[in-house]
Amino acid sequence: MILMSNAADIEYRLAPTESLALLLEAGLIRKYEPKYNVSLRDDKSFPLVKITNEEFPAVCVTRKKEDDGARYFGPYTSAGLLREALKIIRRHFPYRSCKQMPGEACLYYAIGLSPAPCAGKISKRAYAARIKNISLILEGKTDALIKKLSAEMKKNAGRRKFEEAARIRDQISALGAISQNYAGLPDQAELEALQGLLRLRRLPARIEAFDISNISGKEAAGSMVSFYRGLPDKNNYRRFRIKTVDKIDDYGMLAEVVRRRYQRLIAEKIPLPDLVIIDGGRGHLLTAAGELAALGLKIPLASIAKEEEHIYVAGMPGLIKLGADTPALNLIRRIRDEAHRFAVAYHHILRRKKIIGR
Repeated sequence: MILMSNAADIEYRLAPTESLALLLEAGLIRKYEPKYNVSLRDDKSFPLVKITNEEFPAVCVTRKKEDDGARYFGPYTSAGLLREALKIIRRHFPYRSCKQMPGEACLYYAIGLSPAPCAGKISKRAYAARIKNISLILEGKTDALIKKLSAEMKKNAGRRKFEEAARIRDQISALGAISQNYAGLPDQAELEALQGLLRLRRLPARIEAFDISNISGKEAAGSMVSFYRGLPDKNNYRRFRIKTVDKIDDYGMLAEVVRRRYQRLIAEKIPLPDLVIIDGGRGHLLTAAGELAALGLKIPLASIAKEEEHIYVAGMPGLIKLGADTPALNLIRRIRDEAHRFAVAYHHILRRKKIIGR
C-alpha cells in the first residue's frame, strides 16, 4: 500500500522468458536503486555473476563477494533462472567457465560454448572484447551494445567479410530477447549494409518491390510491396490487375505495373522511394529501368535473379554474387519473398472470382 501510494506512473517491459526478465530486473535495480527493492541491493544472500580478474577471465555464479579484484553483477533473486539466462548469453557470446585453465580445449569448445583460450584459439584482445560485451549485458546496457555491434556489422559488411557480419547480426538478434528497445536495429544494420553494397547516396529507408504472377498468361496480377526501415508497411502495398498485356509476357506486364505505379506518384506528388527492387534477372531490371527513364525518374534500381539469387544493379556492370547468409541479401530476399507472396495471393483471388463469378 505504501509503495502504491508513492507511485506516480507505471512502466513495464516485456521479456520472452522469466530468466531474461531476471537479468533485466537486476540491471534496472542497479541503475535506479529503488527504495522498495532494498533486499536486492543487499548482496548477502542472493546469487551473483562473477567475472574473474585473470588474463582470460572466467564467468561463473557465486553467492560470496570477495575482495579479489573480480567484477560482480547482481544480486539476482533465483540461481536457477540466473543460470538459464547465462546459458542463453553463452550460446551467442561463448566464454570460459572453468576454475583453472586446462592445457587443452575441453568439451565446451567442441560444442561452441567456449572459445578455448587455454588452447590459443582466441587472442587476449578478442577475448577481452567478448567479456566487455557480456559485462554490458549484465549491466543492462544492451542498447549500447547493440549500437556497438551494429557498427561492427556495417564495417564487416563493407569489407565483404559477410560471415563475420552474419555472426554479429545473430548476436544482435539474440540481444533483442534481453532488451525491448532494440526493435529495428538489426533492420538498420541490414539497410546500412545494403546501402554500401549498392553504393547508394543515402540510406534506403523506403523500398518498393515488384513481382508478377500468372499461369499461362491468364488472370495475370502484379504486386508492389513497400518496406520502411526494413519492415513491411502494409498500408502502402498495391495490387495491379494487368490491363494491357493478354499473353505470356513477363517483361510487358512488369513494364505496365512499374509505369502505372510511378505515373500515379508523379501525378499525386507523392514522395518517391529510395530504392526499387524487381524480382527477376537483368532483363527484368532493364525493363523497369526503361520505364523509369521514360518517366524522367532516377530512382536507384536493383533486381534479384530467381534461382542463383545474383543481384543486378542499374548503372553497374556485371552482377553481384553474395554469400548465402549476408545481411544485405537477407533483406533483399525478405522483400522479394513478400512481393511474391502478395502477387500470388492476388492472382488466386482473380482466379477464384473468374471460376465462381465473384
